[in-house]
Amino acid sequence: MSDVNAVRAAVRPGHTKVIWIETPTNPLLGIADLPVLAQLARDTGALLVVDNTLATPYLQQPLALGADVVVHSTTKYIGGHSDVIGGALITADAELGERLVYHQNAMGAVASPFDAWLTLRGIKTLGVRMDRHCQNAERIVEVLAGHPKVVELFYPGLPEHPGHDIAVKQMRAFGGMVSFRVRGGEPAALEICGRTRVFTLAESLGGVESLIEHPGRMTHSSVAGTPLEVPADLIRLSVGIESVDDLIADLLQALG
Repeated sequence: MSDVNAVRAAVRPGHTKVIWIETPTNPLLGIADLPVLAQLARDTGALLVVDNTLATPYLQQPLALGADVVVHSTTKYIGGHSDVIGGALITADAELGERLVYHQNAMGAVASPFDAWLTLRGIKTLGVRMDRHCQNAERIVEVLAGHPKVVELFYPGLPEHPGHDIAVKQMRAFGGMVSFRVRGGEPAALEICGRTRVFTLAESLGGVESLIEHPGRMTHSSVAGTPLEVPADLIRLSVGIESVDDLIADLLQALG
């Protein structure tokens, strides 16, 4: 989705109803140009729907950049404490909002009162948590960028990241997700994931605790053998809000 010309070529005016994007993407942290894609959607009569889970509304506001609908997994950063499962759709168009509410009610996808309360509690600290997630991630990226075991680093805050200039324009900061490839292939990546002690080996993301995972074996195993397959030597971090010195020390001992 970072290739606007490819998106334009794929859209069929009058037939394409939705352009669905995620930015940053999971797990390779690609960046899509929201204003440009919003204009493309308008020109072709489609809705632009943006999964904003990784950025959160604190770091990026797609509606203000032209999107029609924003999607969040509130399980992640918005809830923020790994204790609630939920999702949200946000739209600036009242009529579209009413249609979505009708379908939500008809399908029964309605959160319990306690789940709603947990989500609202999480929102109250979203800003301060995201500041810490971002600060910790930036420090970790600095360390990983110079490590001999790291062969490729994915983070929109890096000047060499292909989407960096766009991210600077549409994001407040670059988020708490970091992915990197390691020397030694899949065996080395699996070994590193198993060695950490502060980072917990687990799927999910966006909680106050730091997580490490191997996308090829875990979150993205279902796309193996397809164009969406991720590198076998890829490791993904969800950087939490713990002491960054502890997190760095943990990664360094895991990397060996």
